[in-house]
Amino acid sequence: MQDAARLRALTPEAYWLEITRELIWDRAPTIALEGGFGDFRYFPGAMGNVSVNCLDRWPADRIALRYEREDGLKETWTFGALTDAVARFAAALEDLGVSKGDRVAVYASNVPESFIAIHACYRIGAIYSVIFAGFSASAVRDRLEDAQPKVIVCTDATLRRGRDVPIKATLDEALKGLPLPHVIVARRVDPNYPLQNGERDFAELLAHTTRRAIPVSLEANDPGFIIYTSGTTSKPKGLVHAGIGFLVGTYANVKWSLNLGVDDVYWCTADVGWLTFPIFALVGGLAHGATHIIYEGSLDTPTPARAYELMASYRVNKLFTAPTALRMMRRAGDDLLQHHDTSKLVLVSLVGEPLDPDTWFWTRDKLGRGSIFVNNTYGQTETGTAWSSSMVGITPTRPGSCGHALPGYLPHVLREDGSEAGPGEVGAITLAAPFPCLARTVWGDHSRYVKTYLAPFPGHYVASDAALFDADGQLWVTGRLDDVINVAGHRLGTMEMEAALLTHAAVSEAAVVTQPDEIKGMTPIAFVVPRAGYADSTELQAALCQAIVDAVGAIARPARVVVVSTVPRTRSGKIMRRVLRDLIVTGEASGDLTSLENPDAIEVVLQKLAQS
Repeated sequence: MQDAARLRALTPEAYWLEITRELIWDRAPTIALEGGFGDFRYFPGAMGNVSVNCLDRWPADRIALRYEREDGLKETWTFGALTDAVARFAAALEDLGVSKGDRVAVYASNVPESFIAIHACYRIGAIYSVIFAGFSASAVRDRLEDAQPKVIVCTDATLRRGRDVPIKATLDEALKGLPLPHVIVARRVDPNYPLQNGERDFAELLAHTTRRAIPVSLEANDPGFIIYTSGTTSKPKGLVHAGIGFLVGTYANVKWSLNLGVDDVYWCTADVGWLTFPIFALVGGLAHGATHIIYEGSLDTPTPARAYELMASYRVNKLFTAPTALRMMRRAGDDLLQHHDTSKLVLVSLVGEPLDPDTWFWTRDKLGRGSIFVNNTYGQTETGTAWSSSMVGITPTRPGSCGHALPGYLPHVLREDGSEAGPGEVGAITLAAPFPCLARTVWGDHSRYVKTYLAPFPGHYVASDAALFDADGQLWVTGRLDDVINVAGHRLGTMEMEAALLTHAAVSEAAVVTQPDEIKGMTPIAFVVPRAGYADSTELQAALCQAIVDAVGAIARPARVVVVSTVPRTRSGKIMRRVLRDLIVTGEASGDLTSLENPDAIEVVLQKLAQS
């Protein structure tokens, strides 16, 4: 505890320099920070390689990955085998003309090939971009058009709830009319999946490549990857993270939030397409040398006992997941706990959305049999870490809170006028100093980065979340300040969903808001005002649901489409989404309604919501 207090008292610059001493460098850093928000460099001039820190430095015979698929397929990868495959695949990428700064897209799920492809990019300085396997062709196309990758690595399909989810077919649709990059396909589900002219089979390419690429020494601020996050416009933002800066931040994050060590058997349930997985498994996790459980599929398939079966069979002692997964497990009933040995479990850490106290206590007292530590954390794609967390085993947490700010971060909760909110007062959560794993820009649009994250409160990074610190310094996140929502831990832009609705011939106006969900935390609800000549029907509602799925992906499917003649709007014509949220949750509009132009719309919406 004394050492934790010392670290928390350090300036961010001193703290981050101390963390770097635990990693391997070609040229160790001597300077922490140059510049400020919008144009900063952490560890300028320091040189190293991410894949070396995650793979090469561990004993070759240690187990790195234990992979299992929904249908029972299993693979085991040692650090030696994984490092060898990464080095050879990196050489294969070089043979295809990929060099430092070139982009490589990875469109796959939680499979060993994702680890191999991503660390191969780190090895040679290519900039990778992971695309969530559940996205539609339209969403995939948006990301490919923006990043313009030289190579795309994908799987033929993935398994989800007992069915094949096509990935390569979706990619083919997304690529129509675009310049064709090199495409490498890992045939995971169908070993005979047909490839088109010029496409390469992942396994064959790897087998025929005997050369091993030498790790490139990269400067600490060289870009490592682009990850797309939903914004308040329909165009997703390609956030750029520095490779080594991300390594330093995630290494420290995993050190405190998981206390992960070489003897741990650790399972991160997130999908590789969302930044939680690179933070807590692919980079931050492997940098600590633990054995990782990698699962491809749904946690409740073929039975609700699936998660318990995995924890018992692999003797998992540390789990990183989302509140959604815990609520799903809880809903399946406590009887399952009696038939599966989860006694090795000592820690459950979480991120993604607020954790309700009931689920916190269930996790500790039922899943953990009263003897585990539950660590709810908070972070964002932009911050590259869950920067608010307990330092496991050292500092406390509280049911429903997200712990405290970890060393190296300077958070402030600000009022609208920029003044600092007091303890217990809700405001905008901000960070007042740069840190190594903060996203550096938006790919190809730095002005958008500045406008989105730095302009609202000069001198601060703005998270666009509402939060408060209690009197003991515990962080409580209360919701979004913008129109990005969390569905089962996945950040989705309401504007992307609304844009999909507005392309339908029947739609005049559209607004997407959320309602609480017992399992997912939040689910989207779509409100639609139809054009003349169109009337509400189950067929129309189904078509509008499908329009969102086609544009964004199945994860964005609304729980309900409400077709109404009018919606609450301001005098300037802006739809009052806050009022719609209130009507869903409480049945009445609260707060300031002085700007409401059409009060009659409230009753119209309430009557429609009352219909089954």
